[in-house]
Amino acid sequence: MKVDAQNDVSLGTKLLTAGTAACIADLATFPLDTAKVRMQIAGLGRAVLVASPEGSVMAVRTVQPGLIQTIGSIVRNEGMRYAISIYKKFCINSIPGGHLAMLFEGVLLSEGGCRSLYGGLSAGLQRQMCFASVRLGLYDSVKTLYAGFLDGSRGTSTVDNGPINIGVRIAAGITTGALAVLLAQPTDVVKVRLQAGNSGPSRRYTSTMQAYRHIAVNEGTAGLWKGTFPNISRNAIVNVAEIVCYDIIKEKILSSGLLQDGIPCHFSAAVAAGLCTTLAASPVDVVKTRYMNSSPGEYKGAIDVTVRMFINEGPMSFYKGFIPSFSRLVSWNIVLWITYEQIKIQTKKLQHSN
Repeated sequence: MKVDAQNDVSLGTKLLTAGTAACIADLATFPLDTAKVRMQIAGLGRAVLVASPEGSVMAVRTVQPGLIQTIGSIVRNEGMRYAISIYKKFCINSIPGGHLAMLFEGVLLSEGGCRSLYGGLSAGLQRQMCFASVRLGLYDSVKTLYAGFLDGSRGTSTVDNGPINIGVRIAAGITTGALAVLLAQPTDVVKVRLQAGNSGPSRRYTSTMQAYRHIAVNEGTAGLWKGTFPNISRNAIVNVAEIVCYDIIKEKILSSGLLQDGIPCHFSAAVAAGLCTTLAASPVDVVKTRYMNSSPGEYKGAIDVTVRMFINEGPMSFYKGFIPSFSRLVSWNIVLWITYEQIKIQTKKLQHSN
């Protein structure tokens, strides 16, 4: 009888492995996440008033730029602001014109713009180390625990032993997702504020630690845990769509004999899990991002954000940033699961060799 490799790994190793794999995935896909946040907060009350020749006035919504345009805009516009700040530190007469232009171009593209794409990275990595280590690292342990209580099994999900009840998997995904949010919510608030750039209150923050201090002093504990309820809702959906879908799809691939337990199998299951996650979580993700990035008192709560978005921007506003969200989640899932599975394999080999 075959035993799942997870049962051979200690809880601390599971947590560390999950957090490390998630940090690597975040590093690889962070610019896409930044573009997604910018697209989700675009159009916050920014309708343009146009006067007709007859004198009537009507509100026209501006067209939202796509993924490539958003990334290009971040690099150009915010890179230029950084370049200007560098320029002010030097005397223009001390640098020849041609060299000055080259300096500006280099700073614009390599420093300011790229730095903006990775705004909030340190908070993002802190979030993943706290968040993913709980929601992913605890998933198998909680699944095993629930299987013993609810499914009457010994909690081993393998091809030989048969699949664990899907209800047990969903319950485990919801539990670990909610627990992870309760622990890591302040890191998510800071990450969203910094990624939002000059939109909303985030322009007041100069660093990750300064953002934590500023929110704690000016908004209190409620500010650090702002948006906890919509984030719990989102991550319950994300965990079920991402981890549970990956778990089930990988198991089906292995049981059908289509692929062996290796990188091609992990890649296929990760792509499917990323697609399911994007479709299921985008509406809640947009509401969460809007609410966490809002100024104090701007919204009464997540329900108020939802109602106002629906009335002012229409139902499609809940899928703002869908393309970067899809691109990011699929690529993130690919990097996460392949890294996570490979680290588990190497960890098991080390343990067996010792």
